Amino acid sequence: MTEKELVRRCKKKNAKAQKLLYQLYHGSLLGICMRYAKSKAEAEDVLQMAMMKIYTSINSFSGKGSFEGWLKRITINTAVDNFRKNSKHYYHDDVEDIEEQADGDVEFRDTLEVKDILKTIQQLPDGYRMVFNLYALEGYSHKEIAEKLGITESTSKTQLLKARKKLKNMLTSLNRMPERSITIKSRDETDSTFNNNRLIMIDLILEK
Repeated sequence: MTEKELVRRCKKKNAKAQKLLYQLYHGSLLGICMRYAKSKAEAEDVLQMAMMKIYTSINSFSGKGSFEGWLKRITINTAVDNFRKNSKHYYHDDVEDIEEQADGDVEFRDTLEVKDILKTIQQLPDGYRMVFNLYALEGYSHKEIAEKLGITESTSKTQLLKARKKLKNMLTSLNRMPERSITIKSRDETDSTFNNNRLIMIDLILEK
């Protein structure tokens, strides 16, 4: 079945087509949810919510642009909504203070696999994890992140700085480094990077 036919049948609420859609995109969409959730169980819950939104709003997909990109945007927005619903507070540190506390150059060795990066990201405090994912992995601007999370651009920048510093320290303890790196050019390419178990560019963490 072609993608166009799959979408057409899903718009008609065909149960078999909906099931096939879930099977085809479960892995990539769960990968997104895993980056935002604290556990696999929470990620699965977020994915279920995202799939319900996909099924109910699929008529809004015009057929222009990437269908998978459309699915991923809904999933990201669902993960963000879930975070805002369950989050009690954000961190509100001064950007200047964080910059003054920044560590010097750090060197890593050996290989750092995607699973190590993902596990480390999941260990970040909630606010840090959300901003790092949206900015470094999804490619959103601080202005967009501020609008999505209901925070200021300054807070978004602060959380990114603190997230990178914490990730750097955590990865230093692993004492590992990619043998090679890849350039992440778009939001969609980021997800294929994780799902294909390839190495992620360490500059995403060390970038100033």
